[in-house]
Amino acid sequence: MESHARSIIKALSWRIIATVVTFLVAWLFTGTVDMAMKIGVLDTLIKLAAYYYHERAWIRLSFGKLRSPEYQI
Repeated sequence: MESHARSIIKALSWRIIATVVTFLVAWLFTGTVDMAMKIGVLDTLIKLAAYYYHERAWIRLSFGKLRSPEYQI
């Protein structure tokens, strides 16, 4: 079982790693740090929004959700 704080820190650390990787790939392809930084920031913002809407869509689906029992002893 993980605490909420651990999950948040884990998500943030992954987002930092993913942004750095995007920046490095963009720098390799563009050859400019400025353009690579813009691509890295834009990529992060787009993916954060996409993830949010993806999560909200899955909340509406009943697929794979377990139902609570009608009664409990």
